[in-house]
Amino acid sequence: MSDTTMRSVAEAADRAPGEHPSGDNRFDLVDKHLKRSRYAQDQLIETLHVAQDVFGFLSEDILIYVARALRLPPSMVYGVATFYQLFTFDPPGDHSCTVCTGTACFVKGADDIVQGVSAAYNVPAGETSEDRSLTLKTARCLGSCGLAPVVVFDGEVLSHQSVQSTLDLVASAVGGDG
Repeated sequence: MSDTTMRSVAEAADRAPGEHPSGDNRFDLVDKHLKRSRYAQDQLIETLHVAQDVFGFLSEDILIYVARALRLPPSMVYGVATFYQLFTFDPPGDHSCTVCTGTACFVKGADDIVQGVSAAYNVPAGETSEDRSLTLKTARCLGSCGLAPVVVFDGEVLSHQSVQSTLDLVASAVGGDG
């Protein structure tokens, strides 16, 4: 065995069971998924979803971790992660506001909601405010056309929203005058 391998084995023996080398035990949840899926390479997208659910976003370290665990080239993992719009690479804000911009929501004013929140909180759609209090996102369609316009705020689906009702909601959670 090489010195590096022996050092890694010794470090692993010194760790408490369930303690991840990085010190971040959230990796245990990713590891459980990987074990359940038997480290199958065709589980890449699902593994990325699990990692994002656990960490809130996909950092370079997480992408490399997944690549190594699934024995895939990091470029492939990065390519898959950047291809799908559901994956995010920046830490989210304390609160998340997603406005559906599908046809029914758009016709009923979703674009005005996005512009209103963006202007009131100085955060462009698809980004997080400088103070990390709010992430503003858009979705092409949330499949709730009968409830248009739809806003998902901190995971709660809200129907028949207006610019003012959305600004009031954001203001009550984030603060500010909206």
